[in-house]
Amino acid sequence: MYEQNRTSRIAAMCALVVAGILWSSPNALAQFNGKTMVTNQTLVDENAVEKVSDHVYVILTYPNIAIIVGDRATMVVDTGLGKRNGEAVMRAEQKLAKGPILYLTNTHFHPEHSSGEQAFPPNTVLIRPKEMQAELEKNGMKMVALFSGNTPQNKELLQGTQFRIPDVLFDGDMRVNLGGVTVRMFWVGPAHTIGDQLIYVEEDRTLIPGDIVQNKLIPNLYGDDASAKGWIAALDKAAALNPKYIIPDHGALGDESLVAQERAFLVYLRGRVLELKSQGKSVDEILKLMTDEVKAKYPDWGGKVDNGVKSIYKEGD
Repeated sequence: MYEQNRTSRIAAMCALVVAGILWSSPNALAQFNGKTMVTNQTLVDENAVEKVSDHVYVILTYPNIAIIVGDRATMVVDTGLGKRNGEAVMRAEQKLAKGPILYLTNTHFHPEHSSGEQAFPPNTVLIRPKEMQAELEKNGMKMVALFSGNTPQNKELLQGTQFRIPDVLFDGDMRVNLGGVTVRMFWVGPAHTIGDQLIYVEEDRTLIPGDIVQNKLIPNLYGDDASAKGWIAALDKAAALNPKYIIPDHGALGDESLVAQERAFLVYLRGRVLELKSQGKSVDEILKLMTDEVKAKYPDWGGKVDNGVKSIYKEGD
């Protein structure tokens, strides 16, 4: 049965390429409608679906999950944490889909964005930037172990997690035509992670940026691979798309102003950390100063500056 489904999937992809429906580049191998994201929730509510634009829907959860609906195919962006949440996403997708073809992609490799993929049917076409896949192969199960240790619910949701082998890996950027709507996919890392990508629905001017663009949440520069310089460059690429609607992974939905808001914060944080470092202050001294300063300057922003300060201090100019 698996081989039959895999053969059907490959045949569908070949047909799409021949028809010009799936193709790639030369490098290829503010509050919205008053809705805010539910925080600290790891269970996906398949009924919490809102229409964002003509072809794009979102499940308002943690993280927000996008479903892009074309006449021939549907694309799901991110999966929720573990198989149980992936199953809820699939039920929501099946209520919206018009065509028989299903694509899946992730904004980045972290478990709440990727580990629900095991619930998707075998004929799903999984697409990733090659950098994201390499990062997942290196650190995916380490992150699953980390997330599993956070709460008993996380441990239960992530039990038995296995990652799928992608059907399409691309380098740089690619486009997928879903039938009446085109999705552009851009690798923009390293930023939050090495494999970060932006997903842009051209006809709707709707951007799905992962953690690259959030709404009043302090950017999490977690681990050795995060880069404030890269994150700012990724935001410049997002701004150049001129989006009308933005679906952050975490935080309330918004418009193009979220890009400028995020960029201004990162430029400020990076500039201040490097300024204080040039004055000879230690990373611990800077962290104490910046914690108080950010709290005063951005009182309505969630999160902590710890990872950002440490990452910028280490990365330097």
